[in-house]
Amino acid sequence: MAVLCFSRALHNFRVILRGDCADLLNKGHFFTLAHILTPTLDTITAPTSMRALLLLVVSACLATAFLQPHFSSFEGRSIHSRSIRRGGLIVAAADSVYGESSEELEKLRFLTPELVEAVANEFGTPTYVYDMSTLTASAKQALAFPNAFGLTVRYAMKASPNAAILKLFNSLGLHVDASSGYEIKRAMRAGVPPSHISLSSQELPSDFDEYVAQGVQINACSISQLKRFGQKCPGGKVGLRFNPGVGSGGTGKTNVGGPSSAFGIWHELLPEVKAVVATHDLEVVRIHTHIGSGSDPAVWQNVATLSLDLVREFPKVMTLNLGGGYKVGRMSYEASTDLLKIGAPVQKKFEDFAQETGRKLHLEVEPGTFLVANAGALVCAIQDKTTTSAHTFLKLDAGMTEVLRPSLYGAQHPLIVIPKDKTRAEQTASYVVVGHCCESGDLLTPAPGEADTIAERKMTVADIGDLVVVEGSGAYCAGMSTKNYNSFPEAPEVMYASGGIFHLIRRRQTLDQTLQNELDLPASALS
Repeated sequence: MAVLCFSRALHNFRVILRGDCADLLNKGHFFTLAHILTPTLDTITAPTSMRALLLLVVSACLATAFLQPHFSSFEGRSIHSRSIRRGGLIVAAADSVYGESSEELEKLRFLTPELVEAVANEFGTPTYVYDMSTLTASAKQALAFPNAFGLTVRYAMKASPNAAILKLFNSLGLHVDASSGYEIKRAMRAGVPPSHISLSSQELPSDFDEYVAQGVQINACSISQLKRFGQKCPGGKVGLRFNPGVGSGGTGKTNVGGPSSAFGIWHELLPEVKAVVATHDLEVVRIHTHIGSGSDPAVWQNVATLSLDLVREFPKVMTLNLGGGYKVGRMSYEASTDLLKIGAPVQKKFEDFAQETGRKLHLEVEPGTFLVANAGALVCAIQDKTTTSAHTFLKLDAGMTEVLRPSLYGAQHPLIVIPKDKTRAEQTASYVVVGHCCESGDLLTPAPGEADTIAERKMTVADIGDLVVVEGSGAYCAGMSTKNYNSFPEAPEVMYASGGIFHLIRRRQTLDQTLQNELDLPASALS
């Protein structure tokens, strides 16, 4: 019997290692595999000693299957050794261990090598470049989001808040999702009507009532925010942002739903919400939910169902905002959200709700990354190159001061070398690409989703003085940089418009501008 159990378990183990689980093994996700394997082991009826032996054999199989293909090779190839911690970082090779294609290099999206060189020559490096035609196409795609009874697309301006982008989207009919009082002011200065601005903020500004008076729509994101709204705007119309209890995101840092998220009012606090609404005679006109960055239609359908259940609790609600977080594939192997695919079942939910309740809800969505991520690129240069016994490092004249996402999330960005010597254009090598900050975490090539793991990237053979384009830099780069760290200045931004014209939309910051708010200590304080 024990032998039979052992045989069946090994068979189950072999089946498990096929498909997705084999991919998990290849990526080294042992914790995920443990969750998969544990139920299989738990189904085995055998003495404890036999189960222990089986677990030992399974562990050995895992180790053998994983380590065998990844022994180091220093004969001009990428180093495929398993992750090793060195100081604060873990070292690994990304092109084979983490799934990046070792056959094809990433490509430029809207720029050409000649245009990259033109940007560098005219504006210097590093410089952000945005493509107006891509921005326009993305906006039109978002405006086609399936809906039953009307749609408002709000640009999540935190993704890239430059006034030129705000003005373009405003002209195309997009409204604005603001995340702070400062973003409200910034949007209005760019010409966005107050009535086209909605605020959902972790910090409700002290003067929010002044914005309400101008027509800005407020979504209360906590019980205390709702109380403050009621105290300053009794009898007013308000939106409620709920945390529906589920989340979605590529990493925990982009997941803004579920019990581990501080965003929104926890759905189980509904009775307390109703009490506050009644106390201040508020009219709830809008329900808002936003769960994070993901692209699974089933998740969005589930969130729509949960959100509609919340709408049922407030009979005057006529608008349901499902937020944004539509994942965009920056790397060639990453998938992007199909808005038509995720929107169709949501539209059906709205239609069913109308048939049931008689309420034809207006849909709002808040894309940010979807609109701008692949419409932006960072043009920078290799200012140094160094080699250790393990890696060759390319040091850019940019880094976390311009593109923080890799250091923060382990996010992946395409890196395209534009060599000075065109004879190297077809040659490739593997590099670790780092930024210019005196910071070990200033890394452009982390392992996917693992910010503290160094990974190599297969690229065109590169040298000092070559240009590098960091693609996918339109979202959460210029607006989420660590500018002025090591006193590096804020990089300029350029809009690439029709006719091949570059428009400077933000100048490079000067040192005087960096220091302009600093004040001297009086001499007496230094004595």
